[in-house]
Amino acid sequence: MSKGAGFFNFNLNNILSDEQSILDQARIRLLYYGLWIVMVAVAGLFISVYFQHLTALTVLAGVVFFCLVFLFKYLTYKPDWRSISHALLGIATLINLSNVFVTIQKVDIVTVQVILLVVLFSYYMLGQRWGLGYSLLNIIPVMVFYVLDYNQSFFIPSKPEEVDQSTVIISMFANFIIIVYIHSHFYSAFIKNIKALKETGQEQAVLNSKLEIAISKAEKSSQIKSDFLATMSHEIRTPLNAIVGMSNLMIMANPRDDQRENLNVLKSSANNLQSIVNDVLDFNKIEAGKVIFEHTKFSLKDLLQNICGAQQIKAEEKGLTFTLKIDPLLNDRALFGDPTRLTQILFNLISNAIKFTRHGNVYVKAFCYEDRNNKVRVTFTIKDTGIGIEKDNLQSIFEPFTQESITTTRQYGGTGMGLAIVKRLLELQGLQMQVSSKVGEGSEFSFNMEFATTQVSEPDSVGPLVSNTESLSNLKMLIAEDNPVNVLLMKKLLSKWKISPTIADNGERAIEIYSKGDFDIILMDLQMPVMNGFDAAMEIRKMPEGKKANVPIIALTAAALLDIEEQVFNAGMNDYVSKPFKPEQLMEKIQNLVFAADGQTVA
Repeated sequence: MSKGAGFFNFNLNNILSDEQSILDQARIRLLYYGLWIVMVAVAGLFISVYFQHLTALTVLAGVVFFCLVFLFKYLTYKPDWRSISHALLGIATLINLSNVFVTIQKVDIVTVQVILLVVLFSYYMLGQRWGLGYSLLNIIPVMVFYVLDYNQSFFIPSKPEEVDQSTVIISMFANFIIIVYIHSHFYSAFIKNIKALKETGQEQAVLNSKLEIAISKAEKSSQIKSDFLATMSHEIRTPLNAIVGMSNLMIMANPRDDQRENLNVLKSSANNLQSIVNDVLDFNKIEAGKVIFEHTKFSLKDLLQNICGAQQIKAEEKGLTFTLKIDPLLNDRALFGDPTRLTQILFNLISNAIKFTRHGNVYVKAFCYEDRNNKVRVTFTIKDTGIGIEKDNLQSIFEPFTQESITTTRQYGGTGMGLAIVKRLLELQGLQMQVSSKVGEGSEFSFNMEFATTQVSEPDSVGPLVSNTESLSNLKMLIAEDNPVNVLLMKKLLSKWKISPTIADNGERAIEIYSKGDFDIILMDLQMPVMNGFDAAMEIRKMPEGKKANVPIIALTAAALLDIEEQVFNAGMNDYVSKPFKPEQLMEKIQNLVFAADGQTVA
């Protein structure tokens, strides 16, 4: 029912609404005014046949008139134009057939007009299917009557009533008016609808144009953001590389205890800054859908002990009790999954638990709650006795750059990226995080993860890395690096391993030096003047001499962003290390590539 319509409503505007289409509004208007016209015509016919003492036609006209009044009142109360249209067509069909077969017992021009009205009205109001049905329902019986009457086979006992010419004239006149009105009304409605569609099409074209501009701007904005992050990553990681690297070198030089403490503070601060940069870059990678989950073999026990080892020290420094509990069923199992991403998830959750707990304990548990068909389902739980989270904020804490409150941010620090990354990483694997928390009592985060599994077998055939660097003392290494601070850092670090590298300050110079010399491995910076590391690596891979073309190349990148790994491998490089890097990480990659190239086993 439209707003404003009621039982005592007679106003057309109260049964029209903006939700109705132009054609539906036209149908309601046609019924509203058309019923008035038909009621006037039927009233005139009623008077005419009454004074002619035509009893059957008088009763029929009276019944029809009251039906029309009822339908008009129903329309103004509830604009159900479909039901009213069916009722009118049903009445018209009954009148038409009763007149032909019973009352008048002949087909005249009025009968033809009524059939034409039924055809027009049914198609315009109810569409093709119902229009065809009502049309055939009126035409076929009339044609049958014609055939029977032609063969003089039609006979019923009642005598047909004869109407005078005035009644026929009234009927014809009313029918012509209704036919013209229906055509005129719907012609106007169709023209109005076509204009509206044209205007809508034009508006849609304008919106599409604006949408294309908006999409283009969004794509440019996204590209600008990616470029900005890549630039900032490079610009921040480059000095960070020097800070972390020099800290490592000074710690390796056996400093005094007080110096070691200062260096550890410096290194810790640099690592915190690196963690913030990594969080932003990781989230950008996750949002861009560039995360690919690995399926590698690992020990969950070792992974958890490695993660919790450093975290336990941090917790104990705050006076917290740190507990790690691993289901014994998982101790002798090798799992298959992505240990890197699992580490990232657990590290963020455990770090948060320690950060937001002033006193009490932090509890980490891995429980195997299902073990069958070479698969295990593990529940990871991280529980603390920290500050807790308000119930209304349980969802917002998973939004990027968000913490529970500005007070929390000021008091505890952080970017608010950790939980956002955790949530996205779990969602990309079809998993959900369960959270329960009470303010002042603590929080509990848990999630379930499924792994393929086998019993721990003999150690892999890959030999352990060398525990000393004697075997690298004769290594001939070329470093392509344009930053003087990084060059100094690399020289000092490599001197600890008794390696004397050759330096090239750009990609073009690196190719020139390499083509004239003999080198075992190349460390290639990616962003350099004259020629970048990608192009330089591709040129080296094109060299005609097989041994030279296949030299191991490790990319040194300060822009570990999105598809950098794919770009590195597409350029023909063997591996990459993100700045700032850990010395042992670089050592491991150098040893793996050099000994693999020589076909040696690391002893």
